[in-house]
Amino acid sequence: MLMPKRVKRRKQFRGSMRGTPTRGTRVTRGEYALVASEPCWIKSNQIEAARVAMTRYIKRGGKVWIDIFPDKPVTAKPAETRMGSGKGSVEYWVAVVKPGRVLFEIAGVSEEVAREALRLAMHKLPCTCKICSREQVNGKEEAAVTAQSAEGGEQ
Repeated sequence: MLMPKRVKRRKQFRGSMRGTPTRGTRVTRGEYALVASEPCWIKSNQIEAARVAMTRYIKRGGKVWIDIFPDKPVTAKPAETRMGSGKGSVEYWVAVVKPGRVLFEIAGVSEEVAREALRLAMHKLPCTCKICSREQVNGKEEAAVTAQSAEGGEQ
């Protein structure tokens, strides 16, 4: 399972999943991508299950990239433990995902195979996702950038 080799601080606050992602919204390597539609925490074992589902379906053809990494520790106290006595120990690691974040990329296979592999991976994840091509994801951003530059040029 994925987890950091070492961390600066062993325990973190829960944090917030509001807003949009600041990076990881473009398809950089693959032809097709799985893009998150809602915010969620994705556990390391869920990422691994999605990866296995995709690579099994494409049968040694093509290439799969994982664009998220579980670097947030989640702690838990044992069951039937009294209140107090500090924070619990680290139970698992999660990747914080916001809407619009690219989760997986795939290339080197036909469109039908890529879409089916990403659909199988989507069922392993706790959030709703959509399957997009490179043009669909990157085209929206480029259109937004050109619209902003056009507005800036009018002033």
